Amino acid sequence: MGSPLPIIALTPGDCTGIGPEQVARILSDGRLADVARLVVVGDARVLDLGAAQAGVSLACRRYDSPAVVNWDDPLVPLVDLANIDPALFPPGIGSAQSGRLTGETLARCIEFSKAGEVDAVSFAPLNKRAMFDGGWKFPDEHKMFAHLLGHSGYFSEMNVLDGQWMSRVTSHVSLRQALDLVDRPAIEAAIVLAIRMMETAGIAAPRLAVAALNPHNGEGGLFGMEEIEIIRPAVEAMAARGFSCAGPFPSDTVFLKAFAGEFDGVLSMYHDQGQIATKMRGFNRGVTVTAGLDTVFTTPAHGTAFDIVGQGIADTGAIENAIRLGAKLAGRT
Repeated sequence: MGSPLPIIALTPGDCTGIGPEQVARILSDGRLADVARLVVVGDARVLDLGAAQAGVSLACRRYDSPAVVNWDDPLVPLVDLANIDPALFPPGIGSAQSGRLTGETLARCIEFSKAGEVDAVSFAPLNKRAMFDGGWKFPDEHKMFAHLLGHSGYFSEMNVLDGQWMSRVTSHVSLRQALDLVDRPAIEAAIVLAIRMMETAGIAAPRLAVAALNPHNGEGGLFGMEEIEIIRPAVEAMAARGFSCAGPFPSDTVFLKAFAGEFDGVLSMYHDQGQIATKMRGFNRGVTVTAGLDTVFTTPAHGTAFDIVGQGIADTGAIENAIRLGAKLAGRT
């Protein structure tokens, strides 16, 4: 009888960042063996670099694809793409070529997912600018994933910290653009996706708080009419349809309510409105999820940390949480 644990494709992320060190460290002692069956997809030389940076030893077995992995073998399974020589890319410096190859590695993971060979993809930190400059002309990896999967419906990036789900109406766009994108259909779609994802994660009857856009919740229209004309009608309409949502609440206090347990998640109107609160609360624990796609994608909510690359001090808390959440979501989708 096969293992009930989901199979997760794990990539080291951009080789110029802390991802290789993080991946090597968590694989070296098998600390997540009871969570998922992990198969590394990437270049063996990048994994070797990570082991050297982490100061750990790592024994791998190469396979052509996840489908042929012998899960009884104690060695770390590796699909060696042989596509990235980390010696060509100085650590801690963004590189368009490295970004291109990081994207290619993720694209292979998506192929494995579409073929049913893996149940989820967890990836170490990447560099959006490097990937864009390397030819992946998307503002972030989430839109790249949607494109490669041929997805045409609504999807969004979400962040998860200590069981709290933080979503947003707009994400990787300029603040000026974000203001124009905050409309009733977008808010309603975001509410539906946020609650559906929390349900998928096993939260019974999830409660969602919706943040205001303007200071002081608009101060009764004194600081803007979006709360009165757009956000509140959207929240009330979705509540009438049976979605447990409330708001809008002032964005400088809504997270206090959520972190105190009054809500299971918060829907922000734009990126930093939610990210600042969650990263201040648990920078090395947060997970980013690409919600709404057929494939489960999870990654640490932090970046490549160029300032500490190669020092052997990169925290693995967020990537461990990413794998744990990926396994949970894969088991419920």
